[in-house]
Amino acid sequence: MIYGYIRVSSITQNIDRQLEEMKKYNIPEENLFIDKQSGKDFNRENYQILRDKIKKGDLLIVKSIDRLGRNYNMIIEEWRYITKTVECDIFVIDMPLLDTRSTPQNLVGRFIADIVLQILSFVAETERENTRQRQAEGIRIAKAKGVHMGRPKLTLPENFFAVMDKYIAKELKSKQAANLLDMPISTFFKYLNLLKSQKISA
Repeated sequence: MIYGYIRVSSITQNIDRQLEEMKKYNIPEENLFIDKQSGKDFNRENYQILRDKIKKGDLLIVKSIDRLGRNYNMIIEEWRYITKTVECDIFVIDMPLLDTRSTPQNLVGRFIADIVLQILSFVAETERENTRQRQAEGIRIAKAKGVHMGRPKLTLPENFFAVMDKYIAKELKSKQAANLLDMPISTFFKYLNLLKSQKISA
């Protein structure tokens, strides 16, 4: 049995391109499973239904490896489960080397596909690490130049603490305190709570 899996990250994204590709492989409509959900993990409703249906000798087709998921470590685990435990084949349209089927034209499909997937995982992890290093280096350089990183420093009116003390002592109501500080009540409470959490005092 042939199955197709289609995924987009949100309900607003279009699945037409993936559907057109699936039509080329004569996949029965009832064997097409579609999720409009993030690929951060495999906890997707229709994917889990598909996972329960596939069995030994079946073929699962996806347009590209990132339609299966985004996390390569998780993809490798899922790939191993499907191809080794279930013994269902996988074919990735956009990357023909990711084809586990053994045919006269593809005698070592599963072996090659496993190697390619491991390489892709290594490349993805290396790129993630390089990105983290570039970000850390950028932050270090910015700090060396005196650029403030993170949240902007809190700038309060000069009379804030005096007004705050009167509010806490119940000498002023919140509206009166906000008026004296020339700020909305919501902003007054935001600063008040922030100062309390940071234990800042006059």
